[in-house]
Amino acid sequence: MSASVFAGDADFTLVNRTGYSIREVYISPTARSAWGNDRLGDGTLENSRSRLFRFSDRSACKQDLKVVFDDDNSEVVWENVDLCEINKLTIKYDRSSKTVSAESE
Repeated sequence: MSASVFAGDADFTLVNRTGYSIREVYISPTARSAWGNDRLGDGTLENSRSRLFRFSDRSACKQDLKVVFDDDNSEVVWENVDLCEINKLTIKYDRSSKTVSAESE
């Protein structure tokens, strides 16, 4: 069996290419309105840095991702991300146009 079978089925690496430090990360099923707890924990995820998030709930692959930026407390959401289909998610944000984008691998 491959190593990925033993890891959480929906584990993924989040790469911050927003241009800003992220203070909080929330992951919630797309159909749910509550965000739950901050998944980042202590510290920040600096721009151009990455972090592995353990996520083993294959029953709810489609998730929304919300981040809170450290510099101004603004929040940005990436919707309908299929965590069961990706290994790495690179998020981008253009603050002047408020445009979000993501690349998955």
